Amino acid sequence: MSSHLLSWIVFTPLLGAFILLCVPKRAAHLIRWIALGTTALTAVLVCLAFPVFRASEPGFQLVERVMWIPQFGVQYLLGVDGISFPMIVLTALISLMACLGSLTHIRVKGGREKEYYFLFLLLETGMMGTFLALDLFLFYIFWEVVLVPMYFLIGIWGGPRKEYAAIKFFLYTLAGSLFMLLGILAVYFAAPTHTFDMTVLANVKFGLLFQKIVFLAFFLGFAIKVPIFPFHTWLPDAHVEAPTPISVILAGVLLKMGTYGFLRFSYPLFPEAAHWFQPAMGILAVIGIIYGGFIALAQTDFKKMVAYSSVSHMGFVLLGLAALNADGFRGALLQMFNHGTITGGLFLLVGVLYDRAHTRELNAFGGLGATMPVYAGILTFFSLASLGLPGLSGFVSEFLTLLGSYQYSKLITGLAAIGILLAAAYLLYMIHRVLLGNLNPKWAKLPDITALELSTLVPLMIFILGIGLYPKIILNYMIPTLDALLIAIKI
Repeated sequence: MSSHLLSWIVFTPLLGAFILLCVPKRAAHLIRWIALGTTALTAVLVCLAFPVFRASEPGFQLVERVMWIPQFGVQYLLGVDGISFPMIVLTALISLMACLGSLTHIRVKGGREKEYYFLFLLLETGMMGTFLALDLFLFYIFWEVVLVPMYFLIGIWGGPRKEYAAIKFFLYTLAGSLFMLLGILAVYFAAPTHTFDMTVLANVKFGLLFQKIVFLAFFLGFAIKVPIFPFHTWLPDAHVEAPTPISVILAGVLLKMGTYGFLRFSYPLFPEAAHWFQPAMGILAVIGIIYGGFIALAQTDFKKMVAYSSVSHMGFVLLGLAALNADGFRGALLQMFNHGTITGGLFLLVGVLYDRAHTRELNAFGGLGATMPVYAGILTFFSLASLGLPGLSGFVSEFLTLLGSYQYSKLITGLAAIGILLAAAYLLYMIHRVLLGNLNPKWAKLPDITALELSTLVPLMIFILGIGLYPKIILNYMIPTLDALLIAIKI
């Protein structure tokens, strides 16, 4: 199986989705367990990649190459390296936790489980394919595949303004994708051999003007997905209206597709343009960090606060990328992984509270630490991880990012550090409003977190604590590939 392991990882969710089509719609219980079993099997397949993936080697491994459309040189080309491997681990983990969460949150909403889980599994296939495709044409197909199920998952199972949020998400992402498509076509026609193969294109030297133009086209596609200020306005609406498990995937995985695109395509293909745009990316990163932090501090909606915190925390990823040095790149990729586990957990906790109280208004709570002690402890844990408490994973990635950016610009680093203070402010203020103070009698009988809900959070907590105490366990997979990338793009 190892020779086709990546194909199994990508298409096992799709196989599960087609199996669901054969199950009667009324068999809701069976549908849920088939979907959960499929995501679990995909996670097992990702685990099987650990013993065959050689962390010390920077190149692509487990490569699968088949000519697909020979007239245009399009290949079915998959491969994994130290950049994509952590991302498929994150995707498998977050998808499994979100599917577990769906057993509670989607059943409460009732009905249409078959359509929901079909779209959910299709979404997982698109995400896996995006991180593993090494052919630009194939990458674009998987990138667009993600767009369709996410649109319906928000538009059908979302909140009161779900249609507006879904359409806004679709239009923003589609607009960015069109610019990226133009950039892909430009690269194809400019390459001497007319190919979409990244392993070949990475060795082609394009002119500086061409690099600047096409880098900007790719930037628009990736920046909207991250999202980078000022392309972020779709994110709060999508998060607030999306059902809880889809918010988890949106924050945990989809936002990483944009920053992954910079590492996988923009920097290797356009190294001179990356250096030319370095100051602009650094400035945009700082704006996103500070702006997202202040807006999160002003929120009274629990879910919207976490959504704007994503804008701020993803700014640290962009900051690390803008540093263009070893510490910055390591911090950026590690922050991509850590943000997925931490913010995914926070969105699950928002869903736990909303299912009981049917409100996300922070000022409506107070004193829940007394009536929901287990929930209070876990919420505090994830909040401390998000604000960068030493010993938890958020600290390691933000420290590395700031260390890298300091080598580039002390001013930018100093301004970015304001985001850490803001994170402490809005997260501790949230804990004060939700868990401390006088208990609102209305919530005196709220039940504490259940075993099923705990099962979605404990694995994330293990990753957060494990990486926080021993970051080498994941950095070993990243460093060789990132160092090779830095050597390749050095001017």
